[in-house]
Amino acid sequence: MQDHSPFEIIDGDLGLGLVILADHATNRLPERYGRLGLPDSAFERHIAYDIGVEGVVRGLNARLNAPVVMSRFSRLLIDPNRGEDDPTLVMRISDGAIIPGNHPITSEEWQYRLEAFHRPYHDAVSRTIKAVAEKTGRAPLVLSMHSFTPAWKGVARPWQVTVLWDSDPRAVQPLLAGLEAQGDVVVGDNEPYDGALRGDTMFRHCMRPGIPHALIEIRQDEIAEPAGIARWVERLAPIFARLNADETLHTYTVFPSRTGPY
Repeated sequence: MQDHSPFEIIDGDLGLGLVILADHATNRLPERYGRLGLPDSAFERHIAYDIGVEGVVRGLNARLNAPVVMSRFSRLLIDPNRGEDDPTLVMRISDGAIIPGNHPITSEEWQYRLEAFHRPYHDAVSRTIKAVAEKTGRAPLVLSMHSFTPAWKGVARPWQVTVLWDSDPRAVQPLLAGLEAQGDVVVGDNEPYDGALRGDTMFRHCMRPGIPHALIEIRQDEIAEPAGIARWVERLAPIFARLNADETLHTYTVFPSRTGPY
């Protein structure tokens, strides 16, 4: 039996039409897994979770009163931002760290993690999006929060915030414009990753049904401390509110994915 819920829903006003997600919110593991054979220090790294994001989404919920869905398990256990057939769903090696508890892994354990963690999280996302759509009678706006490391393989990443997306530009273009208009942050467009990932959370819940959306990545040194988290909540809350007030961001339109046909 699990010893904690695989997700948390922070209540908000469904009538606002806005849903905020955090796929990699925490570094928690159920007691049965110990530390997956890793030292405690591994769970303070980006390989275990998106540093700072839980504080950001809680702050955005407090400011905007929009519902939030967060995962409550480490991405080292199973990655909720991957499709069920993605080979990186359960990582054996992550940024140089070998994960003994994931290799070897039986087909039964793989299936258990899907049924106990991955699917319940996505079911919670689906229920929340459906509840907002039913309450408002229109498409929700879905914004997913992540964070990325300040450097990769010794190369510094200049962007303080980035927006990832596939081919639906509706929320992305005004979001990028709002971030760039602040004038004091370096903004990336599909950096340091490409936002077109088949089967990921945005593909599954937004691209396929035609729901306006965007994935926001904040550099982790920007939100590693409470003061930084507060600054980014102050930056993002008014931008999110302006996007959500745009009626064109509450309609269903299916865009073809750059990953291939649905």
